[in-house]
Amino acid sequence: AACPRRQGRGAFIVSGPAVIAVSGVKNSGKTTFLEHVTPILRAMGLRVGIIKHDGHDFEPDVPGTDSRRLREAGAQAVAVYSANRWMLVREEPDVALSDLLDQMRGMDVVLLEGQKHSDWPKIELVRAAVSNESVCRPDTLLALATDTGVRIPGVPALPLDGYEDAARLIFSCVKRL
Repeated sequence: AACPRRQGRGAFIVSGPAVIAVSGVKNSGKTTFLEHVTPILRAMGLRVGIIKHDGHDFEPDVPGTDSRRLREAGAQAVAVYSANRWMLVREEPDVALSDLLDQMRGMDVVLLEGQKHSDWPKIELVRAAVSNESVCRPDTLLALATDTGVRIPGVPALPLDGYEDAARLIFSCVKRL
């Protein structure tokens, strides 16, 4: 499969990490797919970042923690760090994906969970238990991972559990940039 190297809004960010979405309808297995592909990409030597979209508001830190207590005290942003990791929770309306991508400097690839209607290059999951059709624009698809007979002309089909194949595809896209 060809890895598009498009410019502009959407597509890969040429000056930063490659950006690839893992898309599909709700309950298609996106998180499970990422859980299996990520360690394979790591074993290939890639630094992997993941950005997950939540269509609902979510609870960013656990009640009772210091960071939560400080947010409840009125801080609009709270960062927690140690020698090995950091986390930032910030209250801000209308967060843009580009703001989060800016935080992924140093990654080789950023995998977006969701973004089925975006211009980002993607691997779409079509799982028979929840869907039997593609919902993404074909011109954005790097591959279709499915356990159905759904096929799209010009788009490679992978088994839904074809994690090694998907990782090789992602790796080849990252290495072409």
